[in-house]
Amino acid sequence: MALRPPSGRFRVVEEPYKINDRITAREVRLVGENIEAGVVDIATAKAIAKAQNLDLVEIAPTAVPPVCKVVDYSKFKYEQKKKQKEIKAKAMKVVIKEIRFGPNTDDHDFEFKLKHAINFLKEGSKVKAYVHFVGRTIVFKERGVNLLKKFSEALSEYGKLEMEPKLEGKRMTIILAPAAAKK
Repeated sequence: MALRPPSGRFRVVEEPYKINDRITAREVRLVGENIEAGVVDIATAKAIAKAQNLDLVEIAPTAVPPVCKVVDYSKFKYEQKKKQKEIKAKAMKVVIKEIRFGPNTDDHDFEFKLKHAINFLKEGSKVKAYVHFVGRTIVFKERGVNLLKKFSEALSEYGKLEMEPKLEGKRMTIILAPAAAKK
């Protein structure tokens, strides 16, 4: 008796590659270990794979003619998953830390937030600094520009400016990226 999942349907796993009899091309470019590479018809390619007790796997279906490899399919799938995991592990995740200012931010508060921004950039995170204008403070746009320019100049040795001060609604924003990405 087969157990059914809660949804009542069985899940069908779609194979990412065509193998053996599922390959529909008439001719294929054959590659693999202990095989003479070249273009052969599909029947010959299947016979070569069967003679070595291996599978014929279509690895480049968009090529003309499609490229097929003679390989043990389960081993091939395992190696592909391993490569994908390696790529995922090497991909660096971008972290953006936000720092908020008001248009009337005091020097002490500015220095305090500057120290935090330096630490964030040293960690390898991007820093998004913004001036939030509340109510009628929107009239002091130039204060916001001056504050953000002063902030980016103070961080110039730790990071580079990615986005100039830009007003979006009630926020004026800049983005700083770390100067040398930390490994």
